[in-house]
Amino acid sequence: QVQLVESGGGLVQPGGSLRLSCAASGLTFSRYAMNWYRQIPGKERELVAAITSAGGITSYADSVKGRFTISRDNAKNTVYLQMNILKPEDTAVYLCNARRVNDYWGQGTQVTVSS
Repeated sequence: QVQLVESGGGLVQPGGSLRLSCAASGLTFSRYAMNWYRQIPGKERELVAAITSAGGITSYADSVKGRFTISRDNAKNTVYLQMNILKPEDTAVYLCNARRVNDYWGQGTQVTVSS
């Protein structure tokens, strides 16, 4: 079955960096657009960054533009989210999503930005 497993979350001070990874299995990874969402309790899930199947086009939420970078390695079936200049408001559970006809989701990884 399809599995998306996120890693790389943790506690970081404001201004710091983290790199999230999402390893996919059970699907033809190179055919799927990949997205990173974040979820804050009590708020709607927010699309943070997206990348097309071949990696040629990326897009970002305004709140992270210039600070976050999404990338993928289709040979490793992995998508990444490099997060720089982190702010307390970036604190959330970050979820990996694979999208083509169907949607697949990972369990998420917690990112906490606090001094």
